[in-house]
Order: sequence, then C-alpha cells, then structure tokens
Amino acid sequence: MYWAFRQAAGIPGITPTEEKDGNLPDIVNSGSLHEFLVNLHERYGPVVSFWFGRRLVVSLGTVDVLKQHINPNKTLDPFETMLKSLLRYQSGGGNVSENHMRKKLCENGVTNSLKSNFALLLKLSEELLDKWLSYPETQHVPLSQHMLGFAMKSVTQMVMGSTFENDQEVIRFQKNHGTVWSEIGKGFLDGSLDKNTTRKKQYEDALVQLESVLRNIIKERKGRNFSQHIFIDSLVQGNLNDQQILEDSMIFSLASCIITAKLCTWAICFLTTSEEVQKKLYEEINQVFGNGPITPEKIEQLRPSSFMPLVWYFGILILGHLHTSLIQIGLMMN
Repeated sequence: MYWAFRQAAGIPGITPTEEKDGNLPDIVNSGSLHEFLVNLHERYGPVVSFWFGRRLVVSLGTVDVLKQHINPNKTLDPFETMLKSLLRYQSGGGNVSENHMRKKLCENGVTNSLKSNFALLLKLSEELLDKWLSYPETQHVPLSQHMLGFAMKSVTQMVMGSTFENDQEVIRFQKNHGTVWSEIGKGFLDGSLDKNTTRKKQYEDALVQLESVLRNIIKERKGRNFSQHIFIDSLVQGNLNDQQILEDSMIFSLASCIITAKLCTWAICFLTTSEEVQKKLYEEINQVFGNGPITPEKIEQLRPSSFMPLVWYFGILILGHLHTSLIQIGLMMN
C-alpha cells in the first residue's frame, strides 16, 4: 500500500475506535498494518483515510492513484515522520527550505556512500556466495536470516564506518536494533510497551546504546577527513546540529537494515522461482558486463525493468558467478 500523512476531508474511511488511539486497536486486531489496509481498501476503494493515533492518514491503494498525487516538491517522507514520532524525536518539522536541505543531504549521503563502499559490497556479496556454494545441494538455506546478516554488515559499515568491520560490533548493533524495531512494530501500536516495565526498560536501554554509538561516531568524524566516505559524513558536512545528525542517522540505520534485508530476500526468492526471469536477466548481465569487472558505471547501464537492476550489486554478483543456474534456495521466511 502507498500511504501518506495528510489532512483529509471527505475521504471515505473508518471511524476511530478510541479518540486517543485512533484506529491502532483495529490495526492490531487485523494482525498487521498491511492486512488492515487491504481490508480498508476492499471496503472503501482506492483512496481511504484512517487515524494513526491522533494523526489523520490517507492511504493510496493503487499505483495510478499514487501517480495522480505525487508532489515533486514534497520534502517530508511519511515513513520517516512516523518513525520519528514513535521514537519521540522532535526535529524534522522545520520550514520547507530546511526540510529540503536535509532531504538532499540524505540523498547525497546514500549516493556517495554507495560509490565509496562499492568494493565492500562486492566483498560481502562474495563471502556470502562462497558460503552458499560450500553447501550440499540438498541443504536448507535460511534465506531471510542470511539476508538480514548481509544487510546488517553492509549498512552499518556504509552508515557508520570501519567500527563495524568487527563482527562483534555488528552482532551488538543487530541485537539492539531488533529490540527497538520489534517494539516500533508492536509495542507502540498495541500499547503493550508502556504496560510492561521490563520490556520498556529493554527498549529504552537498546535505544540509548544505539544513540551512544552514533554520538561517538559523529564526534569522531567531525572536522576530519577519511578515505572511506560514509552516510554520516554527508550529514556532518551539512549545516545540521548534532541532534539532527543523530536523528537522521538513527532513522536511516533502523529502516535501511530492514528494507535492504527484505528487498534482497524477495529478489532472490523471486529469481529462484522464475527460470524465465533468470534467463533474461543473465543474458542482459552477460551483454553489459561480458568478462569484465562489475562496476557502478556498468550497473547503471542495466535497464530499470531488469529487476531494479537486481538489487544492484548483490544479485548481479550471484548471477555473474553462477551463470544460468542459481542455487536452489530453501526459504525460511520470518
């Protein structure tokens, strides 16, 4: 579903169960936000509204409707807005020019960190590929678990730098990340976090530890030059205060690990179940890369329809090494 925070008037939707919680209890009873939105759109159509707590939300249920409402000058991302609200962060509500500047800084941070860390992505991809190739054909591969590990290793180093070359640091981050993310997905929605002091303390401790790591890295990167450009460097070089850098880095770190893991999981899952797509994609990769190295410039030559282009580096590396036959991957979906 494509959904955005917006003041809505005259849009069909569902009446909140309670004024304070809005439709959060209905979301919980549906099993997930996705299931809630599916039911809502089936009942009311492609454009609906509901209450996310005290915030009125408009959900756009089709790509065509989304295209009609895209604002190229939009500076606030609804997903980012929701995460900052749940984390009780205050910044991000500035004027249009300030929000636009922060958006550009984040976009540049992603672009520059990808270019600077391209070799790292290849290295991590090759390590995982070698691990898969060492398995017997009949061995089950826990795909979602491996993709989460790949995402954690790559995102942490691209966002926060060489500290996370140490696997123990990655494991520590993943544990704290999991605690915070699980409560964002459940504890805040059903109100159970505030009712369970043990869970609430675990969540708060995990968040404090994540913030402490980010603060140390922000302090370390200020006023210094490093050979490896990371996401935080772009924010540090912008006209942002430390709290803004912390919040934007936290949101990006939390979301990017999950989004990268899920995207890679479903990309590989789709490829393993579609021989026709494998064949077409391999042919194009062979045409673009030939026997040469994998480079960012070559990747950009792939057509956008070539599976995005196959989650870029990771998928291309796998197809490039395995040619026309992919590993038969057993799925263990979370």
